[in-house]
Amino acid sequence: MRKTLLASVAMLAVAAMVFTQIAAKAKVGDLAIGKAVPDFTLEDQNGKTVHLADLKGKIVVLEWFNEGCPFVQKHYSTGHMNTVASKYTGDDVVWLAINSSSFATNASNLKAAKDWNINRPILNDASGEVGKAYGAKNTPHMFILNKDQTLAYRGAIDSKASADTGDLDGATNYVAKALDELKAGQPVSQPETKPYGCSVKYAD
Repeated sequence: MRKTLLASVAMLAVAAMVFTQIAAKAKVGDLAIGKAVPDFTLEDQNGKTVHLADLKGKIVVLEWFNEGCPFVQKHYSTGHMNTVASKYTGDDVVWLAINSSSFATNASNLKAAKDWNINRPILNDASGEVGKAYGAKNTPHMFILNKDQTLAYRGAIDSKASADTGDLDGATNYVAKALDELKAGQPVSQPETKPYGCSVKYAD
């Protein structure tokens, strides 16, 4: 009787451990198109706090960023990313870069903003907490949120997965396409694509 009881307790303990592990994994990057995204509060390059929940009612673009990544440099050295962002940001669209590199600081983000004339927030996520919650894998890895802060798009910035600036010509910009559709009141026709770029340099 006692052995049976001990065996049952052991089985319950194992089951609880497995359930805990599954639940923990489900919370990390477990996003789905049309579902709510995790809230966050981060500081930008100027030390200003940005709270995602405050941006409800706007379309939000999240761009995972690392100034040392050649794939990011492809889009910034040419001014291409700034051109696209400037075209869409305004009353109803906000564009936020997020740097989840373990070595990111407000100062390094400020230098990148000055070097590349970035007039948008570059948010410091050196802990990697936000990047992991969103399942961000690459720089640039792009996410677009609906006005109710559900996920509308995630994936690559465009259709040519290279660090060659010459490949900007003729590429389909998935983010621009999705924003055009959302601003026209239409659903995103291609809500998921495969991201490309450097791996996010998380702390662990």
